[in-house]
Amino acid sequence: MSTTDLPPLPEPARPRRLRRALLWGALVALLGVAQTLLVALTINFEATRAQDEADGVAAEAAAEVRRDLLGMVQTLQALSWTDEPEAGRIAAAEALLRNRRDLKRVEWRAPSLAVTDAVDTPYRPSLFSLMPRQNLSIDAELACNAARRTAAPSFSRSYFVPRQDGQGLEIIDLCVPLQRGGREAGFLVGSFALADILEAALAARHLRRHEVSFVEGDGTRLARAGVPRGVGVYVAERVVDLPGATLQLRADSGSGRPSLIPNLTTALVLGLSIALFGLLLMLAHDVRRRAQAEAALAEALAFRKAMEDSLSTGLRARDLNGAITYVNPAFCAMVGFSAEELLTPHPAPAGRGAQAAAPVPPIPPYWPPEFVDGYLSRQRERLVGDGRPRGEPRDAREGHETVFMRKSGERFPVMIYEAPLVDGAGRHTGWMSAVLDLSAQRRVEEFSRQQQDRLQATARLATVGEMASLLSHELNQPLAAIASYASGSLNLLADPGVARDADTPAMLQGALERIAEQAERAGRVIKSVHDFVRRREQLHETLPAERLIDAVLPLARMQARKSGVRIELDLPPAAPATVGEAAPTPVARGTRVRCDRTMVEQVLLNLARNAIQAMEAGTPEADRVLTLRVRQTHPRWVTLSVIDTGPGIPADVAARLFTPFYTTKPEGMGLGLSLCRTVIEQHGGALDHGPGPGGRGTEFRFTLPAPVMVESAGVDAPAAALPTPP
Repeated sequence: MSTTDLPPLPEPARPRRLRRALLWGALVALLGVAQTLLVALTINFEATRAQDEADGVAAEAAAEVRRDLLGMVQTLQALSWTDEPEAGRIAAAEALLRNRRDLKRVEWRAPSLAVTDAVDTPYRPSLFSLMPRQNLSIDAELACNAARRTAAPSFSRSYFVPRQDGQGLEIIDLCVPLQRGGREAGFLVGSFALADILEAALAARHLRRHEVSFVEGDGTRLARAGVPRGVGVYVAERVVDLPGATLQLRADSGSGRPSLIPNLTTALVLGLSIALFGLLLMLAHDVRRRAQAEAALAEALAFRKAMEDSLSTGLRARDLNGAITYVNPAFCAMVGFSAEELLTPHPAPAGRGAQAAAPVPPIPPYWPPEFVDGYLSRQRERLVGDGRPRGEPRDAREGHETVFMRKSGERFPVMIYEAPLVDGAGRHTGWMSAVLDLSAQRRVEEFSRQQQDRLQATARLATVGEMASLLSHELNQPLAAIASYASGSLNLLADPGVARDADTPAMLQGALERIAEQAERAGRVIKSVHDFVRRREQLHETLPAERLIDAVLPLARMQARKSGVRIELDLPPAAPATVGEAAPTPVARGTRVRCDRTMVEQVLLNLARNAIQAMEAGTPEADRVLTLRVRQTHPRWVTLSVIDTGPGIPADVAARLFTPFYTTKPEGMGLGLSLCRTVIEQHGGALDHGPGPGGRGTEFRFTLPAPVMVESAGVDAPAAALPTPP
């Protein structure tokens, strides 16, 4: 059901809907404005409070620092007024240094500003232990000159004193002039650490939430105090005025900008407002909930149907009893039956023995009659499960190949992927199958196989064409011998004296035997080439591996004799003969393989000819040996090797050796080794190469499957491939 199928609303309802929508919209807008203003005001209040707190900390810290430093002015003046001897002055200075950790050094200077005596704090190493005092005395001297002019204590600018621990201190000096009898008697200089001044002047509550520091005019931090690091959001600065110097103090809050919900009160109000807003939306949404659900369901069904109708893959749904409950148009087109014909139950034929007692699933019309019994058995196992309770779904999807029948009676292969069909409550109600028609794929595979056979035949013809000269040379000897014996026989018959001789019939019989032998020899040569060239259907048969070598030896020996190559056979020992078995041939018959004889013979001949040609150029004639080897390397595999004593294969050539149309021969096509590898891989084996025994020459080896013995029958037989029921 789509939205166009819904009945139109009555006319009076539309104005009410409009007014209701306006009211809901106004209410939602007011709630949104109220919440926005509440959050904005709260955030502004929190930001103002944080800034005011930073201003208060900065003002309080500046006042405390100024009061503390001015107090130290009075303390040093009191120390300068004492009339005690030198030991008493030093003791008083040491007591002052123990009481004030921010005071790091007290020194007495002559009117010439030279240091006459000094006392360092007992809590740290000497302040000027790393760098001498005279190198850092310029600021203190300027302060003392200012104190001399004004006859009052004066502070210096701050300066950095390095320490042995790799750090340092920012120091400020206080210079107090000394008067004796109205005359200038020198100066008393106190050195203070700015960081310790901050620690001593500030309360702990300020240091837990703010970073307080002395800074220069460009913002460079001179000294800091406080647990957190300032984030630079809420910053306040104050100036500390001192006699002769000015310090700039900064208070930086450790907290950033306030979050969206800065406090509990705002969170509660905001949460209640959001809950109210959500409740209003739910109430408004519930009015049209059913209509929207129906419209969405109709659209979903229409979309699903359009998607299923557009698929080229057949879809089929079955219940737990095997009855078809749904098919899409692609499945109907595939089997040739309409949806009504497929959804109508087709009962199984009666009289099926043990199956007739149990509930028999319906028979689909696309099952071939010859497979119905097997399909019913497999369907019962598939739908029920392997020992599972009926209706329990399986976890894994299954894919299998089987055979269907069109309405016209044509059988065709299909691939079926099956998955459990689960309803909205999670119950297993059946199976959903995706069916793929493999007919086109099989036609393509058959066409590819035919093309491969044609290519193999072309390669065989090309091989025979290259061997034409060798064949003519090989046939020349038996034909010449036949002509010679025939001419001699005619001469015997033409001479009357010789014809009456008693030995003439025996001589003619011997000549005729020689003629027959040479004719048979020529026939064998022609037959070996004919058997190799003729095109046959691909047929795998079980035969001794050595028989393959027997078939290619005559052709290989023709080229070997021309190239001066000696052929050696390395074969396994012959199996013991059983009763009634014929005597073994000269080649051992102990190792059996299953293969297409014609194609594998071509592989052997191509490899043998390549090996012979490889030894023609750089191998001495006495060392030219071609070895054909057969080995049972595995119970299921037999390895055949073609070994030469040539110069080997360079690395750059070996990398492209099996590439189609790549050749190192001027007259070659570059297809020989590529076709050889294709043939062996079609048999399930592998073709590779490597150095020959002892690292000399090259060895090409390939594997062929050994026949699987069927124990019950005692014969070689491949595994049977039967149709898999759906």
